[in-house]
Amino acid sequence: MSPELESLRLDKWLWAARFFKTRADAAEAINGGKVHVNKQRAKPGKDIKVGAQLSISKDRYRWEITVTALSGQRRAAKDAALLYEESPESHAQRQLQIIQQREQREFLAVNGIDHKPNKKERRLIHRFKDGQ
Repeated sequence: MSPELESLRLDKWLWAARFFKTRADAAEAINGGKVHVNKQRAKPGKDIKVGAQLSISKDRYRWEITVTALSGQRRAAKDAALLYEESPESHAQRQLQIIQQREQREFLAVNGIDHKPNKKERRLIHRFKDGQ
């Protein structure tokens, strides 16, 4: 939110906007192809400017955002949310995913499945499937 900044490193902006806990995590995601700038892969040191279109994939979720401000400092989550504007389609899609995951967790809890099968339970499942 500093008006004097014209551009900022991508990894630093992602860290300041609270998409990643560390700049190293942000750089790893960028190098792994999880972040695109203007629909193209980028490097952590790429300078971004206000108006840049970012596509961020993290933890099964996807954000389509437009950079509205630059800040090299990490601030409160409320302030970080002012650094970008998310597209309505992206927001709706993420909310739908969250609802589906919540329903799936509730379904599994209601049916008595509250954990992953352990080794013994997996063996029993495999025996059952193989018809032994």
